Amino acid sequence: MKSTVILISGRGSNMEAIVKANLPIDIRAVIANRPDAKGLGFAAAQGIATAVVDHKAFALREGFDAALAETIGRHRPDYIVLAGFMRVLTEGFIGHFPNRIINIHPSLLPAFPGLHTHRQALAAGVKLHGATVHFVTPRLDHGPIIVQAAVPVLKGDTEDSLAARVLVQEHRIYPMELKWLAEDRLEFMPGDVVQLGGLDVPGQGNNFHLCFPCE
Repeated sequence: MKSTVILISGRGSNMEAIVKANLPIDIRAVIANRPDAKGLGFAAAQGIATAVVDHKAFALREGFDAALAETIGRHRPDYIVLAGFMRVLTEGFIGHFPNRIINIHPSLLPAFPGLHTHRQALAAGVKLHGATVHFVTPRLDHGPIIVQAAVPVLKGDTEDSLAARVLVQEHRIYPMELKWLAEDRLEFMPGDVVQLGGLDVPGQGNNFHLCFPCE
C-alpha cells in the first residue's frame, strides 16, 4: 500500500476530500505550516497524526524546508501530497523527493500559474477554466500533468462563483489521481509526460484528461 503525508496551510478541503474517499493508501500524517490551520482538527479527529512546522519560525526558506523535510521523513512516505499548501518549496527540497511530490492547482495549466488564478481567468476572457493535478518540479506550477478537470466560465461569474465550481472538481480529481497512484497506473514517459495505463479513451490513447460539465 502506498503511503502519503499531506501538507496543508488552511482549512484543508482537498485533504478532507481525500480522507473521505477511503482510498487504498496509508495517510501517515497531515502537516501544516500554520498552527491555526483548521484542517489539523479534522485530521486529528480521523485518528491521523498531525504536526506543525511554522514557517514564521525560520528566517530563511531553506531552514523551513529542512525542518519540513525532517518532519516528513519521520513518517517515511512514498509520496507527499500538497493540498492547499501555500508555500513555494525550494529546489533542494524538491530534489530530495524526486517525482514524489504532487500538487493540485486551480487552473488548467500551463495557463495561469501562481496566485489569483480565477481572477486571471476572468480577466483573460477564457471560456474554460479548471484544475490540474501535477507532479512538482522546481519550476513553479509547471510539473508533469497527471489529470485535469474543466468547467465553463459563465456570464456573470465572479472570482468566488468560479472558484466554488472549480473546487467541486478539485475534490473529484485529487482522490481519483491518488487511486491511480495506489494502483500503479501512472508512468513517466520521455519528456516528463505522465501516462495513465488501463484506459482506452478514443482519440486519446492512454493520455486521460477529464472534463466534467458543471452546468
